[in-house]
Amino acid sequence: MQTEMIEGRTLEQWSPNEVAAALARNEVILIDVRTPQEFALERIGGALLAPMQELMPQHLPVGGDKLVILHCGSGIRSKRVAEIALAAGTDKIAHMAGGFAAWKSGGHAFTGTDVATGAPKELGGKPGASLAAPGV
Repeated sequence: MQTEMIEGRTLEQWSPNEVAAALARNEVILIDVRTPQEFALERIGGALLAPMQELMPQHLPVGGDKLVILHCGSGIRSKRVAEIALAAGTDKIAHMAGGFAAWKSGGHAFTGTDVATGAPKELGGKPGASLAAPGV
């Protein structure tokens, strides 16, 4: 993880591997800032949707025992939303470097759309990999 200070507040940049591990341990809240259309087509299991164009930084679930990590398609929008949240007074927030593209390239599981049926379908993932916490 890389850390950047913006006006005295902390912006963390997490790799997809770090995000996957933290999700498996139930330590973070992952928020997808892409459009509803992008989210409907393919998404990371357990991620919440808060589209960038409608997101209000003051409504982010920050300050609790879980760090909020934002993600988008490439990492550009999520970093911008994180910067907006910091400027609005959030003390600490993170975003996923490389976004959903890096998540998929890293071989992590995600929910996509079965082109034959239009139904959700689990895709990606390394053989034997799971987002479940160890021992669950």
